[in-house]
Amino acid sequence: MVHIRRWAGIATALLATELLVAGTAAHAARPTPDPVRLSVEDAVAAKLRAQVDAAAAEHADSPAAEDAENSETRVSVTRRNGQWAFGTAVAVTTHEKDVHPTGAIFIARAEAGTWRVNFDGEAGFSELAAESPLVNKQEKATFTRTPGTMYAGGDYRTGMALPFAVGQTWTLTGGPHGWGGSEAPYSSIDLAGGDQVVRAARAGTAYTMCTGWIRVIHDRGYSTDYYHLWSSISVNGAAVGQGAYLGYTGTDVTCGGAASGRHVHFGLRQNSAYVSIGGHGIGKWTFENGAGPYQGGARHGSTWRGAGGALYNYGALGFNQAVVDANGGGTLTKRSGPGTGYAVQGSVGDGATVTVSCSANGTSHTGRYGSTALWNRLSDGTWVSDAYLWTGVNGPINGWC
Repeated sequence: MVHIRRWAGIATALLATELLVAGTAAHAARPTPDPVRLSVEDAVAAKLRAQVDAAAAEHADSPAAEDAENSETRVSVTRRNGQWAFGTAVAVTTHEKDVHPTGAIFIARAEAGTWRVNFDGEAGFSELAAESPLVNKQEKATFTRTPGTMYAGGDYRTGMALPFAVGQTWTLTGGPHGWGGSEAPYSSIDLAGGDQVVRAARAGTAYTMCTGWIRVIHDRGYSTDYYHLWSSISVNGAAVGQGAYLGYTGTDVTCGGAASGRHVHFGLRQNSAYVSIGGHGIGKWTFENGAGPYQGGARHGSTWRGAGGALYNYGALGFNQAVVDANGGGTLTKRSGPGTGYAVQGSVGDGATVTVSCSANGTSHTGRYGSTALWNRLSDGTWVSDAYLWTGVNGPINGWC
């Protein structure tokens, strides 16, 4: 691990600019130090610092912006082979409220006397992963599976459980808020309770960012962060299954930030950035942002739980499944065809999980999320209106009938 503090002066700024080689547009030629003399640690640190500075400029009034000026970058090269390097980089913060570390997993390759650096989630990261001898088979399968546009926008299915054992109930100690606290997007929640064992929300490859902070990279462009852990695993690309042990809830702030009472700070990322957890389905709960950070909560069917409420982990929702939201409780009528003109074939309770075989248009209805004429044929052959289901997409989830 190399600890690199911020550089000062014009020469430093020029050097950092020259090193932004992770798929960014080329800058106009300007005098710079000889890049051959630069280490991969310097190249990675320069790129991460540039991202931290850009985020600070976007949130100029936040505590994180004030902290960015004096942040320290820690680069750990965990694998190296000739022109290739792989590892983690973390921008360490102060131990203050609403300030958390940021970091990335990187792949770097020496090219034309300098280093090409890409961070996890970037398109270039997938390209380098496919070629790098440092990346194992499991990692290649995850890194090179580029998500389609439907996953990046308009599809809020994650295939994730809550980050604790299925069947347990934990407390939502903090509703949706930024990874660093108050800043947007509200990508994160705080959870505590149960047996205090933090588990992977979905299968993937796991990495130790620093003591107490684990990142798991999943399919569909998603990754999840788990911070403040005690007795966390030490991993460098190990395959983990959904529900795998990652550590215990804690108050660890080795890389910065603050923690009041033991919990896990759980963050959602997609395509190299933290994304709003609002609208996403995790553990068969749909999270919703509040008027401010740490407010908001989650909904399962018609059941609402705000900050301080209890969340039962129902497990992951399948990509061809839906949660019944009768928009007020009660039951949803099932019919023999896609419309209210068809015979009643029983009912299904609010909050139940149903499996969708295919979809068709029928009579229009209005539910919690708006009006639609879409109907879904369930696995038992009956039909229900899509207006009363949470599927995570606005349209068919398993094709047309």
